[in-house]
Amino acid sequence: MRHCLLPAIMFLVSTIASAAEKPNIIYILSDDMGFSDIGCYGGEVPTPNLDSLADGGLRFTQFYNTGRCCPTRASLLTGLYPHQAGVGHMMEDRGHDGYRGDLNRNCVTIAEALKPAGYRTYMAGKWHVTPKINPKTESDKSNWPRQRGFDRFYGTIHGAGSFFDPNSLTRDNELISPFADPQYGPEQMANGTYYYTDAIADHASKFVREHHYDNGEQPFFMYVAFTAAHWPMHALDHDIAKHTGKYDEGYDAIRNTRYQKMLELGLISKTDTVNWPIPDGKKETKHWDWDKRNMEVYAAMIDSMDQGIGRIIESLKSTGQLENTVICFMQDNGGCAEGYGRGGIGGPRSAEPTMEVLSDDYLQPDMTPKQSRDGFPMRTGKGSMAGPADTAIGYGEGWATVSNTPFREYKHYVHEGGISTPLIVHWPDGLARHGELERTPSHLVDLMATAIDLADANYPAKFHDGQPIKPMEGTSLVPTFTRKSIQREAIYWEHEGNRAIRVGNDKLVAKGKNGKWELYDIATDRSEQNDLSSKNPERVEELAAMWMAYAKRANVLPLNPRKASNNKQR
Repeated sequence: MRHCLLPAIMFLVSTIASAAEKPNIIYILSDDMGFSDIGCYGGEVPTPNLDSLADGGLRFTQFYNTGRCCPTRASLLTGLYPHQAGVGHMMEDRGHDGYRGDLNRNCVTIAEALKPAGYRTYMAGKWHVTPKINPKTESDKSNWPRQRGFDRFYGTIHGAGSFFDPNSLTRDNELISPFADPQYGPEQMANGTYYYTDAIADHASKFVREHHYDNGEQPFFMYVAFTAAHWPMHALDHDIAKHTGKYDEGYDAIRNTRYQKMLELGLISKTDTVNWPIPDGKKETKHWDWDKRNMEVYAAMIDSMDQGIGRIIESLKSTGQLENTVICFMQDNGGCAEGYGRGGIGGPRSAEPTMEVLSDDYLQPDMTPKQSRDGFPMRTGKGSMAGPADTAIGYGEGWATVSNTPFREYKHYVHEGGISTPLIVHWPDGLARHGELERTPSHLVDLMATAIDLADANYPAKFHDGQPIKPMEGTSLVPTFTRKSIQREAIYWEHEGNRAIRVGNDKLVAKGKNGKWELYDIATDRSEQNDLSSKNPERVEELAAMWMAYAKRANVLPLNPRKASNNKQR
């Protein structure tokens, strides 16, 4: 028996030894934020920790996501376009392989791919690539983080919810209540109060420290998926107070200031963008004080996330791991113009609770709770001031337009406002560029290839008991770290019939499954104001044919199919 075990032991020792010099990798993803929201991309919200990472690293100016929450997560995790991973829409089965709403077995996650290369793997935050949020059996957890390669997990399986009482909150493989969690009480909380953004950052920081002390001979991969600043607009009082009054000047003034700052930072130029006026119909006038408050809370949510990122950075510094850790920050889609909680007229909370107080061990089942834990019914509508746990409100189209300065459209769409995201890359030991801008067009599908490259790992041809694995779609971004170029044929998009292809500076894009193709030269018109399709019909035909070939091979067709069952969208 001893002789049988010896080769395996020697292989393990060799793997750990060779892994010791590899970098740690942390991918940080925020939720429902626009291109210009953080400070180093033009925003007025203070983000000193993200700004510091940018000052010591790279900022990509043309990095793209997929335009929606769970398709982005599927693409980031697998290095495939979302339909190839089975998540072409949301979390319901629409009767076609590209739209099963559940991560399939013909893909691997970054965690699954890096573990054979000697990596430990951790995740904190939002999962959102399976509909099984209330498992009845262990098999229902087959696409939960622990079953898809992560050694440790703290976060939510579902895609959205209260920041004070999140649904589907899970530690490793078990659903938990934030108020009956012996491992994370007020003494461990950054602000002494349960707030999901803090909890994500605190657990990520804990994973960093515990890894150093327990498994420091190995490198690690960690995926940190914040829900900030997705609706509902929830934040802690002291963070909201810092932003009170900052948006008094209104949508246009804030947007104009952002645009000027973006020009000064070199992220855009006047020759390739237009800061077109915000239509009056997108602005709230009668209930301005209410909508101003929504943006103040939104800013507080981003502020809180940046503070949490600061704690993760500090945990790396204190354990001597920062220098050899690659940190990448990005966002899952553009600003969200959805009308969540904005209909009707609301108002202040009642003087006393009108519902029963919930027990500490109660597991919140709802995306939008019916009440706060202390017995106050949920408030929505104009006049219900966002921030507290008993409110459920989004920040709306006017502020989403500000977030996406100076790009067109929003979350759901594949015009630039829906798919453009910051990408900050920081790696003291391995990055030869500091405080520079990188203008190479790139996409979430590149993050798997980048991780494989950094980890000197092998991307598998087969996995999951011999299942064939689709080849990576992306290209490693590592060459850009030393100012080298990368080559690709095209970048593709589709979501809800919205579709696009970018080849060089040419972008073909359509809104809706029946929408006509529009053609833009992104080098001179990234705001997509001058449609060239009628002037260049041959180029439209050529790019449309390329997009159709992609759609056929990548499980995109049929476009935006209807649900195959009565499952509710999540």
